[in-house]
Amino acid sequence: MTTKNQHHHTSSSGWLRHLTALAFVALSTACLSGNALGQTAESAHQNDGPWWKHAVVYEIYPRSYQDSNGDGIGDLNGITRRLDYLQNLGVDAIWIAPMYPSPQVDFGYDISDYENVDPKYGTVADMDHLIAEGKQRNIRVLLDMVLNHTSDKHQWFIDSASSRTNPKHDWYVWNDGLPANGPNVTAYQKRFEHEGRVPPNNWISGFGGSAWEWVPAVHQFYYHKFYKQQPDLNWRNPAVEKACFDAMRFWLDRGVAGFRLDAIPTLFEDTQLRDEPDAGGINAQGDPNLKDIYTSNLPDVHDVMRRMRAMVEKYPGNRVLIGETYLPNTAALNEWYGGEKHDELQLPMDMLLGFHGDHDKLDASSFRKFINEAETQLYGSQPLFVFDNHDNVRSWDRYGDGVHNQQIARILATILFTTRSTALMWEGEELGMVTTTPTRREDVKDPIGITGWPKEKGRDGERTPMQWDSSKDAGFSDAAKTWLPVAPDYKTVNVKTEEADPNSLLNWHKKLIAMRRNDPTLRDGKQVMIDDTNPSVLSYVREGVAGNPAVVVAMNFTAQPQTVSLEPKQANVSGSTVTTLLTDAPSLQETTSLQKITLPPYASWIGSIK
Repeated sequence: MTTKNQHHHTSSSGWLRHLTALAFVALSTACLSGNALGQTAESAHQNDGPWWKHAVVYEIYPRSYQDSNGDGIGDLNGITRRLDYLQNLGVDAIWIAPMYPSPQVDFGYDISDYENVDPKYGTVADMDHLIAEGKQRNIRVLLDMVLNHTSDKHQWFIDSASSRTNPKHDWYVWNDGLPANGPNVTAYQKRFEHEGRVPPNNWISGFGGSAWEWVPAVHQFYYHKFYKQQPDLNWRNPAVEKACFDAMRFWLDRGVAGFRLDAIPTLFEDTQLRDEPDAGGINAQGDPNLKDIYTSNLPDVHDVMRRMRAMVEKYPGNRVLIGETYLPNTAALNEWYGGEKHDELQLPMDMLLGFHGDHDKLDASSFRKFINEAETQLYGSQPLFVFDNHDNVRSWDRYGDGVHNQQIARILATILFTTRSTALMWEGEELGMVTTTPTRREDVKDPIGITGWPKEKGRDGERTPMQWDSSKDAGFSDAAKTWLPVAPDYKTVNVKTEEADPNSLLNWHKKLIAMRRNDPTLRDGKQVMIDDTNPSVLSYVREGVAGNPAVVVAMNFTAQPQTVSLEPKQANVSGSTVTTLLTDAPSLQETTSLQKITLPPYASWIGSIK
């Protein structure tokens, strides 16, 4: 239930918000410095870089994590209730998907107010409480910041769409379109004719249809890269940048540790509005597939990233910018760090490893290529690997073979936590939660599934509620009905059951995270591939740090046993005696030599080189 008090920042009490923000600046300065937040005594002693360099970041979809008030929808107080679990898992920071006021057309990625909390999820006071409780447990809070577009119900857009003379009209991307009977107008454009005008080009919305929507009040089209209720902001207008940076400051002043930047490569569009090249074929919505060279990753975006980085760095405590960066190659990824200057995002997501297209193929050579490129082609920048998120089928459903999925899930976790990378997890990944896609169109909630059914069934399957225990609705909610149904396997795949099983996937994650946290070699050691032509086994060495032994990792990517003899000399590491640190194969528990190690199907093995 929305009250005027909840929307305090839209009223005349701006002075009160300013005073509150100043108080939070003081609190943040005290709490975000040094050991008060997220820096163990050990890591402080090692002084091995900012907190995010070795962090385990855990994405939370607030609708699906924990319902605290019985309405069937998760909320901020539910997340606070589960902080002890996250601390026990070894999480350093949580990234919370959008919890701002929103019509929920795209479940929060259509923001109607950047400086408040949607009443479904709680209040600003609840967010303050969550941040404070997180600090008590050395868990930072990162927010999802959606800067490419707003909701069409945001006051900025309501003003913009009201009149061509409104001061905010130029805050969005408007165009008069073309005469419907003009030269070179295509049949596709004519499908979207209004008042004798058609869209100015062939650009297509990610949710189907033209990316241009007509507004009779101004006799113009506005551009929307995504859903039509998500109009794109005009980042060529300095007022837009200022307003968005101010919104970020509102939360930085309250103590958030940084932001995950949604769809950040799409901030700018080609000023000439050139047609996108045809990529061949038809998508699930029935539109032609197009390349996006004129609507994504334009050079202009990097100037904004440098200014944003400079703004964020004025705050204490190593605040961080994480980018949702689906990019074609490692060279493009490097640009998002700022290359050698390291002056843009600290952590653009490396989607090349976890989402590189061979989703049905666990291929050691492909994994080796992308991991090695991240180690050698980023000018020493910190990689950020990710295998799962709220937009994609869960990783073990993509890479699994239906028989060895548990072992394959362990391989992916081993890579995530033993490579020289910051690790990004998605809720339920640690349990082996499966993608539970709706079987009927009437059950679909995700807009892309509604418009694309049956070829595109949407993203509901990876967003089902978190599975806590074997009670009704997995302990997520005591409502009569939850916003999405809980996956049917919750009686066995849940936190309580897996905590009690030493061999569970959850405990495998805990062991890996604890090992990484406590071993300086796994935190900082240079990573070098060995046995690097083996098509079946992925092996690498983490060079020893400060007198600590080197660590060797080997994983069998096949359903057949593989025998390997590993030579750490390739990594300038001497020694041939090993001690097993962690393995999911009992036959490897007593391994003492790097010669003739036989890895069972899909086995993971980690050893310390003496």
